[in-house]
Formats: sequence, structure tokens, C-alpha cells
Amino acid sequence: MSVSPTAHRLPAGSVAVVLGTRPELVKLAPLVRLLGDAARLIHTGQHYDDSLSGRFLAELGLPEPILLDGVGGQARAVQISVALARLDTEFAARPPRAVVVQGDTNAALSGALAANARDIPLVHIEAGLRSHDRAMPEEHNRVLIDQLADVLCAATEDNRAHLVAESIPDGRIAVTGNTVVAAVADALPGPAERAALLAAHGLTPDAYVLATVHRPENTDDPAALRAVLTELAALAGRLPVLVPLHPRTRARAEAAGLGHLLTPLTALPPLGHGEFLALARHAALLVSDSGGVQEEVTVLGRPLVVVRRSTERPEAMAAGFAELVAPGPEIGRAARRRLAEGRDGLRRLAATPSPFGDARAAQRIVALLTDLVAGAGHADRLSAAA
Repeated sequence: MSVSPTAHRLPAGSVAVVLGTRPELVKLAPLVRLLGDAARLIHTGQHYDDSLSGRFLAELGLPEPILLDGVGGQARAVQISVALARLDTEFAARPPRAVVVQGDTNAALSGALAANARDIPLVHIEAGLRSHDRAMPEEHNRVLIDQLADVLCAATEDNRAHLVAESIPDGRIAVTGNTVVAAVADALPGPAERAALLAAHGLTPDAYVLATVHRPENTDDPAALRAVLTELAALAGRLPVLVPLHPRTRARAEAAGLGHLLTPLTALPPLGHGEFLALARHAALLVSDSGGVQEEVTVLGRPLVVVRRSTERPEAMAAGFAELVAPGPEIGRAARRRLAEGRDGLRRLAATPSPFGDARAAQRIVALLTDLVAGAGHADRLSAAA
């Protein structure tokens, strides 16, 4: 499908884009830029501070959002209820013509519920992801959002199949690809800038590990956190292991008496998105529990060990980029297997296309939004996009 940008057909402020976390900022950036003044960016404050979200706004070239208060740092139910109340007030005062949410966060669920309460058409980007793990709060969020959405933008055919299996009418589903492909291409610094960054850190390309740990299943359980850090520390005896430490992860490690396991690691403060991608692009291996990193490595052509109980992105594993392991010795075993593949393994991944599509997902979504806001013909557009 070839879709030309049509954002100029949308009235200014007509599309409310609701988000609340750093990954949402990253993935929605291509869409928001394409929408231009039609986008009304609303940040629920689920995760917001200058080093995380605020820094990303500037780096991604996004407009200053409407920032809701009273959400950050609260329990899940409070986050959803407070954000829902704030969004309802906003939508009552200035009803948008459509609401867009992405993924499976509490912010996304709040946006979906607010749109539904005010009978505003809802577009869900990254619809149809399923881990089939009911212990994950995100799984409940994404299932509920998909049931509420009027237009479901599935990244892959597998995502579409999940939705059809849940009796969602096929006419509401479009396979658009994932905006992460364009987001990575847009944000990845050029070769000279990447070389300078590696030199500043004293790194050699393809000769270090980049790791992130932030999910509650790994940080809130001292035993799990110990297992992860123990394996990363062991890898650090072989080659440098860089760990951009979320403040919450560092605090959990110190509280659990695991500070000594951070000593062998190269602990970094939270990184800007471009800086993280630059380091990821030349890492011999990534170790992470992040959902977004599972997608990004497929664009960067790098191997990944996913430290999680389950994943909603099996496409990255099926394509050979990632493997899923539980906290413990299997982290080290999987890491050593991937590192042993060396340059041959990296060349194979570099030649493997991302399972998440091309770089035109945002254009397809804007076309769907344009027809939805116009109030006619979106079913035909969905069929064409799929």
C-alpha cells in the first residue's frame, strides 16, 4: 500500500494523542510529527521527569504536551482513575474528533476509557499484541483497549490473527506495521556521531554488552534482581557491560544489598534515545527486559537476550534476533551462545529484515485517521491497508 501524508486535511487539534511513558513518546513521534498541528499531545504524567520524558520531548522534536498532574508515582488503579478524570475534563472542554493511544500502558487504557465515555472514535496503535500471561498488568490493558477501539492498527499479521480470534470484526483491523521502524531510523545518530560516542566511552564496536533492567518482575523481587545482576557481573569479566540504570532499579539494588554487583558493571545515568540507539547499534549483545528493545534490535540488526517470564513480541524471536530466558544462569548461557556467533552472527542479523514492517506505518495510520475524522469510508481504507 502506498499512502501519501494527508495530515493537512485534519483540523488543528482534532486528534488527541494520549501517552504517559518514554516508550510511547518514542513510538508515537513519527505519527505526531506527521500530524503536525492536527495533533493535541496529552501526557498523563505516568512517567515524567526532565531526565526521562522531558528530555525526550526536546530530542524527538515534539511539541510541549498538555501535562496532567497527580498521576506519577501512584498505584496502578490510582494512575488510571486520576488520569481518566483529568482526560474526561479535557475532552468535555475541548472534544477531539479522534483519540489515539499506543500500546498497553496505564496511560493508554485511561485514554481509551475516556474516549469511550465521551463517544469519541478511538484508534489503538500496536493492537493485538498478546503474551497470554495474565500476571502481566499490560496484558489486561491491551485486551481492554482492543475491545474499545474503533480502529485497530496491528503491527503484524500475527497481531491481527489474535484480534480476529477474540471476535473483533476484521473490518476494524489494519495491518500497518510498527512505527518503531521509522522511530529508530529517525533517531539513530550518523556514523561519525556514533564513533565519537563510542570513543568517549572507551568502547570498541562489537566488543561490549548493553543491558537494561527495569521491569517490576526483575527489580521488585530481590532474588530475581540478584540473579540478573550476578549474570551481568560475570559477563563483565569477559567484556565491558554497560547498564543505563533507571533510578528505581538502582534504588532497589541498594535496598537489597546488591550494590557490590553493580561494581563490575559500567553504570550509566538514563540515556537519551539517540544515545541509547547509538550504543545498541554497535553492541555485540543486548540483555534487556524491555518490550521496545525487542523491536529496536530487529531494526539495528543486533542480538538480544530477553530476561522476562513471557513476551508479547514473539516475532523478534522467530526471526532470530532474540531469545527469552528467566532470571538466573540461563542468562549467561544464552549470552555466551550469542557472543560465540561473533561477526558471522552479526552479519546474519544485519541481512534479516525486521518482522515489524517498513518505515511507513505512521503514513498508513494518518490516512486511517483522516478518513475516520472525516466520518466516512474508513472501513474501505482498513481493507486496503490490510
